[in-house]
Amino acid sequence: MNLFELKKITGEHKVSERMPLMFIGHGNPMNAIENNRFSTSWKEVGAKLPRPQAILSVSAHWLTRGTRVLAVEHPRTIHDFGGFPQELFAQQYPAPGAPEFAKETQRLSTRQHIVLDDEWGFDHGTWSVLVQMFPKADIPVYQLSIDYSKPMSYHFALAQQLRTLRDKGVLVIGSGNIVHNLHAVNFQSNAKPYDWALEFDSTIKQWIEKGDHQSILNFQRLGALALQAHPTYDHFLPLMYVLGFYHSGENPTFFNDDFDMSSVSMRSMIYHT
Repeated sequence: MNLFELKKITGEHKVSERMPLMFIGHGNPMNAIENNRFSTSWKEVGAKLPRPQAILSVSAHWLTRGTRVLAVEHPRTIHDFGGFPQELFAQQYPAPGAPEFAKETQRLSTRQHIVLDDEWGFDHGTWSVLVQMFPKADIPVYQLSIDYSKPMSYHFALAQQLRTLRDKGVLVIGSGNIVHNLHAVNFQSNAKPYDWALEFDSTIKQWIEKGDHQSILNFQRLGALALQAHPTYDHFLPLMYVLGFYHSGENPTFFNDDFDMSSVSMRSMIYHT
């Protein structure tokens, strides 16, 4: 019997330490198998984190109509990309699922309905990071989908309902990118970030540091700058969940504050008290 099942039976949910909260700029799937500055940071962070009871990932790559939560015992590894080396397609992340935590996540959502899902698995927004951060794949992992039809406020409010998961031993990871424009990527080595990409990344960073979540929720007011940074919003939406899971008094520590291919911000952060 695991700790969660024991505390569920006894009615005792408090754990000794609230789990940290993370946003990861996951970028190129090749980061899963390469030893570079980004994957090295993931390894270093993973080695320093307290061991969670489970990991909840909100990935840019699971977009749905309605909100779903992965509730299977043995999730599959999804290779949701093309044009990469066979070595990447051969990668598996055989971590167990967390169906009991999935049911608890569903129970906590009283204003938005969450459906238990038995078809999805770990998309690369999840496993490409975790294979570096937790290479033993021995911690239960589950995912929460993103209803792309909903406004920013929906995602923020939903996450706020789920904040107590962190007090039950769940490490929450939002996996996306603060700037993500694949139409503008520059494959030249040592390519510098675009000015508009630097400006958007810096603006969001400042709002995060100030705790100005409302400005981030209303980032589309930045107009053309927002559209340049995110022609689509799939990679920005995981940040809305991270902000919703935030507890007052927590401070962000940034890492991987750099760009890949000129138009993908790899900026990541961890919230801690």
